[in-house]
Amino acid sequence: MTINAYIGIGANLGDARAMVEYAIEKLHTLPQTQFKQASSLFITAPIDSSGDDYINAVAAIETDLDAQVLLEHLQALELACGRERPYRNAPRTLDLDLLLYGEQKINTEHLTVPHPRMTERAFVLIPLLQLDPFINVPGKGAAHEFAPAVADQGISKL
Repeated sequence: MTINAYIGIGANLGDARAMVEYAIEKLHTLPQTQFKQASSLFITAPIDSSGDDYINAVAAIETDLDAQVLLEHLQALELACGRERPYRNAPRTLDLDLLLYGEQKINTEHLTVPHPRMTERAFVLIPLLQLDPFINVPGKGAAHEFAPAVADQGISKL
């Protein structure tokens, strides 16, 4: 069964822009997956974190992969790009988050979908809404309804 999924992409270590662009290219190669589109790239200040500004984007895919298997592929790509997790919200070479997996709500030890803080982050909402202005966040409602609450978070399109 093919599922529409959305992947949050971010980086703030090294050449963050090149890393986000590389990740988008690699999403084209996921097995049993059709890459649909990526948002523009955005620059944002770290939230609940430190370090340089982030480069962020969101990608839309169609996949036949199970959500957990998709997550494993995303984490393998992070690791291949030098991702380390020394502490929560540490600066990162690459961060790939499974934001939405169809209309499903998933809550396991390793995966929560919809991503629990996606409606609180301009760096997720703005690129997501660029891809689909009418997208719904399962269990929460229309994503655009959360945009006013993140209007004070600095975000600029590159």
